[in-house]
Amino acid sequence: MNRREKILAASIGGVVGLIVVLWGIRALISQPLHVLDQRIATAREKISKIQSERRAYFAAEDRLKSITQRTFADSIDQASAQSGELLTRQIIQAGLAESDFTRLPVGPRKIRGASEIGWNVQGDGSLSNVVNLLFTLNQSPWLHRTENLAVTRGDSPGVVRVRFRYLTLVIDPAPDVVRTNLVAGLGLESSERHLLNSIVSRDVLRPYIRRPPPPPASPAPSTPAGQRPAAPPGPESFRIVSLSEWEGVPEVHIRDMTAQKTHIYHPGDALEGGTLVMVDYRTLPRPDNPQLKSSSRMILKIGADYFAIERGRTLADKRKLAPSDLPPALVHPL
Repeated sequence: MNRREKILAASIGGVVGLIVVLWGIRALISQPLHVLDQRIATAREKISKIQSERRAYFAAEDRLKSITQRTFADSIDQASAQSGELLTRQIIQAGLAESDFTRLPVGPRKIRGASEIGWNVQGDGSLSNVVNLLFTLNQSPWLHRTENLAVTRGDSPGVVRVRFRYLTLVIDPAPDVVRTNLVAGLGLESSERHLLNSIVSRDVLRPYIRRPPPPPASPAPSTPAGQRPAAPPGPESFRIVSLSEWEGVPEVHIRDMTAQKTHIYHPGDALEGGTLVMVDYRTLPRPDNPQLKSSSRMILKIGADYFAIERGRTLADKRKLAPSDLPPALVHPL
């Protein structure tokens, strides 16, 4: 190796050595800085998470205080008494008679962070006033929930029966809040209430009764000699128009669509080749449409079998009852 080659080799070795030294110095300096950057990023992430949880905590606290201000009281006894008093005021405000309504306490039922209490409410009144009550309950600013609502035909014309469950919460533990007298935003004279008048005017709870066929335009001609007389009207011409009670005794009102007359029957009377044994007032699915409910039907005994005919149907619509469908009074007679 000549001198020139030696100088070139020494130069290359020096450059490589310098690169190695610079790489080592860079590794010694940049590695701690990289670790420090990672620690800073982790700390910033933790701080951001803590700040987010802090904001969520204060937002949840404000919401809990707002909800607590709409509760009746901090104790179960006080909340039960005040919610019952409010229900009574709303019943009277709706134009209903307090004596026609029953209120049975519900609960308390322990849930996470609160206790659920309420009332089972049932009563009778005109459809217009019942709509008033349901509207008032819906607009109530107090913390509550209305469930299991059922509105059915009442015991007399123009009267309906309403049943529902009114529930509220008692926060436990309750934050320190100052309660005020809450006022509903909408009253019975508001336009929103008048939008419900169609429910009353159309009388949506009245069962549908098909219009009877028109009477014949002229009297039937006399039967000529040698010809058979006209057959009497069949069971499809007799429609059950009412299954009511009079002084505790069930009555069955059957309309003769041909003669345009109404006949009244009581349990024990002969009817349709059998005996009328009772009126069943259980609320059951309609046989022709299980989505709808039937509130009453009459029970006939023909031979050893029992048959039922729903209110609004004709005698031709009688259906045989299986033993499992019989009312308890017929399964276990006194």
